[in-house]
Amino acid sequence: MGKELTAQNAPGISASLSGRRWIWNEPEARIGQAIAQRFGLPEIVGRLLASRGVKPEGAGQFLEPTLRALMPDPSCMMDMDRAAARLAKAVQNQETVGIFGDYDVDGACSCAIITLLLRRLGCTAIPYIPDRMTEGYGPNVNALSGLVDRGASLIVCVDCGTSAAEILETMVGRAEVIVLDHHAAQGTLPNIIAVVNPNRPDCISGLRMLCAGGVAFMAAVATQRHLRKFGFFKNGEEPDLKELLDLVALSTVCDVMPLVGLNRAFVVAGLKVMERRARPGVAALLDVAHITERLSAMTLGWSLGPRINAAGRISESDLGFRLLLSDDELEARELALQLDSINNTRQDVEADILEDAMRQAADQIANGRACVLVSSTKWHAGVVGIVAGRIKERFNRPACVAAISDGLAKGSGRSVLGLDLGAAVMAARAHGLLISGGGHGMAAGFGLQVADMDRFHAFLDERLAVASMLPQAADLVVDGAISVAGCTLDLATQLGRLAPFGSGNAEPTLVLSRVRVAQTERIGKEGKTLRVMLEGEGGGSRLKGLLFRAGNTNLAQTMSSRDGTVLNVAGHLRAESWNGRVSAGFIIVDAALEAEA
Repeated sequence: MGKELTAQNAPGISASLSGRRWIWNEPEARIGQAIAQRFGLPEIVGRLLASRGVKPEGAGQFLEPTLRALMPDPSCMMDMDRAAARLAKAVQNQETVGIFGDYDVDGACSCAIITLLLRRLGCTAIPYIPDRMTEGYGPNVNALSGLVDRGASLIVCVDCGTSAAEILETMVGRAEVIVLDHHAAQGTLPNIIAVVNPNRPDCISGLRMLCAGGVAFMAAVATQRHLRKFGFFKNGEEPDLKELLDLVALSTVCDVMPLVGLNRAFVVAGLKVMERRARPGVAALLDVAHITERLSAMTLGWSLGPRINAAGRISESDLGFRLLLSDDELEARELALQLDSINNTRQDVEADILEDAMRQAADQIANGRACVLVSSTKWHAGVVGIVAGRIKERFNRPACVAAISDGLAKGSGRSVLGLDLGAAVMAARAHGLLISGGGHGMAAGFGLQVADMDRFHAFLDERLAVASMLPQAADLVVDGAISVAGCTLDLATQLGRLAPFGSGNAEPTLVLSRVRVAQTERIGKEGKTLRVMLEGEGGGSRLKGLLFRAGNTNLAQTMSSRDGTVLNVAGHLRAESWNGRVSAGFIIVDAALEAEA
């Protein structure tokens, strides 16, 4: 690995072609070297592990995470034993159980986990996914009453319910209720059988990073253990809960949970389950998405997740859930095709909104607003969260987007690291500015009277005033610098050992120093992807590169010019498979003129 560059050699960029600062990530060199030596890794990989807070004694567990080593006793979570005991009782008595979920991926997966568990154990399980447009998020009295009317003596709310005390307590005397959730608590917890939520104030489990799918899986383990203790299983017919890990992995990635510790083990194990393609619905969706390469967290987050989410946004809210539960290959294929078509429509709806939303956002930032709050009567409420994410990425500010109908604004927001939008929204609700609202640090949902929009915007500006000091493009953290000649397949493979990548474990960003663009070609739908051939200094080495969402940006125009400009190019080095051949490739994130270094 002699071609690697040191931190001192790396270009420090104050303004790239995307308007971003490049910030050098400098780990403790001694720790990185110790890791590399102990595990026979390239020094750059040791440094990358050190920069993630990994110590030499924990590097082996990071590189090969296992549930055996990382999964704690589920009983460490507040109320878990109470929930497991009641679920076990339902199984022993063969009760009818209602499962109330949510319309996003985490809600669908956690609902599927509990439904599959209970049905496998002999219960009649009645799942229910609310409609985003007519019912909104969380339990409602009509839906819960409907489950009771269908015979449910126990209701399990997954991915919701923690802040629904008033609604859940209407079930007293009609059905008992358990909540399996991970959202921040607002107000008093429901007075029910159990509220299993690692983010409730009195839970000291240390599992705050779990999504609802992770909580549901822990509940399944605890329930099965409870049944085992009382001799429920005969002749070894105990279900293999590892078969549910594909759903846990899908929910963990798509709900943007940090991929560290237990979550890392969940995703690694879940991808192995998914590779076996034993779940017809997931296999069908992989086929429809034309996934042929080895599965990764990116497959879950970029290919499967958006298709499952799409129906909940603009169509039938339970389509994704039905796909996950389907055990019929023909039905699964039809549902997967339907979801793919809906996702295409969702992309068109999003594109129709985006230009207007971006214009409003730019005007607000130019006028000194700390946060963005844009709205229109013409927008579809099902895609406002995606648009908020796009605005946040473009302007590096907390962004809220609302669709207006009948004097009410329903919206969703996304935040930048370090600014807790969920807390701000909950505070606005406590101040009487919102009809509904909640969320977590990076995302939130809200509803309010249109007449209160200006007051809500002013409240966000005051609460998150520090956002006005942020640069208009997020800093790019650079992990290392390397020459084109150093971008070998072996190094790309070694870097891949740090996967799965995502929240909390970002894919390493490397800088190719002093390169020129030798060839360019627009590919993909509407030519939105730029394929380039990067040439190292002196012209002796070349590397294939891809720039996604190239559009007509300054970055894309400069790379397309092929005028011999010397660039420093930032991106991700990957081992990529194409037509049975594996080679090193570079996913371009940003670039800067050599003169700026």
